[in-house]
Amino acid sequence: MGFDLEGLRAAVARHGKVVRVVLAELRGSSPREVGAAMLVWEDGQSGTIGGGALEFEAAAAARLMHAGAALSRHALGPDLGQCCGGSVTLLSEVHDAATVAALEGDVIARPAGGAGEMPLRVRRLLGQARGKGVLPSAELLDGWMIEPVHRPARQVWIWGAGHVGRALTGVMAPLPDLAIAWVDTAPERFPTKLPEGVTVLPAASPAALVRHAPRDAEHLIVTYSHALDLELCHRLLGHGFGFAGLIGSKTKWARFRSRLAGLGHAPEAIAAITCPIGDPAFGKHPQAIAVGVAAALLRPALPALQNKDRRA
Repeated sequence: MGFDLEGLRAAVARHGKVVRVVLAELRGSSPREVGAAMLVWEDGQSGTIGGGALEFEAAAAARLMHAGAALSRHALGPDLGQCCGGSVTLLSEVHDAATVAALEGDVIARPAGGAGEMPLRVRRLLGQARGKGVLPSAELLDGWMIEPVHRPARQVWIWGAGHVGRALTGVMAPLPDLAIAWVDTAPERFPTKLPEGVTVLPAASPAALVRHAPRDAEHLIVTYSHALDLELCHRLLGHGFGFAGLIGSKTKWARFRSRLAGLGHAPEAIAAITCPIGDPAFGKHPQAIAVGVAAALLRPALPALQNKDRRA
């Protein structure tokens, strides 16, 4: 979780004045964690701080703001009738083109709803970020709100813009820690309206783009062509990857294993490719495949989330 600076810039460019509401502090149980944020403008909003009565009231209050910043505290049970028994502090800040232009660096630190000299503890955290690359967690510290700028932690390359590729992109693009590169053979293969945060890469020879992918990127191969699928597997095995998944049947994968072996790849290397992708129990509908694939990619993060739930 971090300060989505690019998302804020895009919202301000589209809507003018935008209020960013961030969960700055919590005690006890809360639907979301510190750093969760939403953007609110005159006739809409995006993101979430947990939904329900808290979000409804925060959005209504944000639309009444004209400038500046404000802190507000809410007891979720007594004040709002929510089941969570904790209390939260929200920081609401009005942004326009000028305020967004002033935001820079890897950490956004500012006084929360008032003026004041930067506290020593905040200066130390910023010094560690600049000197050692140690980014702080989002927190309200000595009256200052500190948030690291959000950088997607994982690079996902989706190869193919057919039905399954579109479903995968639609399901995965809203996830905050994924940066998605979407590849196909021509611009007209992609939908006219693209999800935010997706980089489209049309290329007459898609496999030639493999060398530009980070070596720890995760790849989902769902093209219209078995020949292209095979070429992508071959190139990725020579390039390196964090994960590679291929759509297809067990029969297709058996043939691919044989052909990849014929191209000089060792059996243990070939076994690093996952085929078929998705969860067969969900079915073969493109959206069902996309849900299964997304669940598989997110599964490594589950233990951390479960530990967080136990501490709440």
